Amino acid sequence: FFAPTMKVVMVHVWVKPESVDAFITASKKNHECSIQEVGNMRFDILQDPSDPCKFILYEAYDTDEHAAAHKDTTHYLEWRETVADMMAQPRKGEKMTVLAP
Repeated sequence: FFAPTMKVVMVHVWVKPESVDAFITASKKNHECSIQEVGNMRFDILQDPSDPCKFILYEAYDTDEHAAAHKDTTHYLEWRETVADMMAQPRKGEKMTVLAP
């Protein structure tokens, strides 16, 4: 599904090796709740096959407002707190412009 106003953020995450499994578990829980949010179009968890400690969270919302509202949800706040000490370095979010789905 594609909407010309779709808002995409790719969140790059580097996880400590000993925390990979716990990060995946916490992120899947966040994913399950996030895909239920109003305006959510995609919420993918991607893992680099050449570096299992590197992840990308691909988040797509129909509007800026819905994307911003995600950061106020209980499940996101819980995820953020749960994974904070698992990070090997600070995560980095990149806003992207969708040209074609």
